[in-house]
Amino acid sequence: MRDAEKTIGNLIDKQGVAFIASISEDGFPCIKAMLPPRGRVGIREFYFTTNTASLRVAQYRKNPKASIYFCDRRFYRGVMLTGQMEVLEDAESREMVWRPGDTLYYPGGVTDPDYCVLRFVAQSGRYYAKFKTETFEIE
Repeated sequence: MRDAEKTIGNLIDKQGVAFIASISEDGFPCIKAMLPPRGRVGIREFYFTTNTASLRVAQYRKNPKASIYFCDRRFYRGVMLTGQMEVLEDAESREMVWRPGDTLYYPGGVTDPDYCVLRFVAQSGRYYAKFKTETFEIE
């Protein structure tokens, strides 16, 4: 892959679903479909919104190891990124990714106590396309 950030960034930006993985108390992977990230910095940092009281948030607080996965079903290609997930509840993070329609999920608005931001920081990845896989590190 010539330009991982561009190739993978384009794939990610065209997907309507992201899959996030956490680790259960029993040490098993737990995967959940999510809305696409609200923001990203290259292919290293990703920002998602979720409910503070969710199972996933509790799991990330106990064990921040995480993966995210994006799949382009049309061309049968995908990318898995592994790294750490952080739960952010500060005002700056909440406001950064807030959208007006979010009151559907968080009726209290940007300060709703059940609204938080998940910040994923990737360390490495694995890209699949054209019957080949490629592992890469993220700086």
